[in-house]
Amino acid sequence: MKRILVVDDESQIRTMLTQMLELEGYTVHTAEDGAEGLSLVGRYAFDLVVTDMIMPVKDGLKFIMELVRDYPDLKILAISGGGAIKAERYLTMAGYLGDIATLEKPFRRDAFLALVRKQLGIE
Repeated sequence: MKRILVVDDESQIRTMLTQMLELEGYTVHTAEDGAEGLSLVGRYAFDLVVTDMIMPVKDGLKFIMELVRDYPDLKILAISGGGAIKAERYLTMAGYLGDIATLEKPFRRDAFLALVRKQLGIE
């Protein structure tokens, strides 16, 4: 069973993503920001990290940069609020850091799950 870490500062988003992923059979852990996410990545073996980009404490870009440096084989899916210029720039920058999938919020369930499968090499 694949293990996924969901990192987002909005509890409703974490809950929604967790429910979607668990219905697909994934084991899901959650974190509220990149600092908490890094702590969990250091303790558990994740197959995929799904992370928001705009968060307090440690934003998604800094979080992804540390993941790419310290866990180069870890698959990443970056998500961020649609329509905001800052969010679009964050997603663009994340895409330059490696094999990182990006998805703008709001998104459809099927689009999200398709990217999860792609990042996990299931499709």
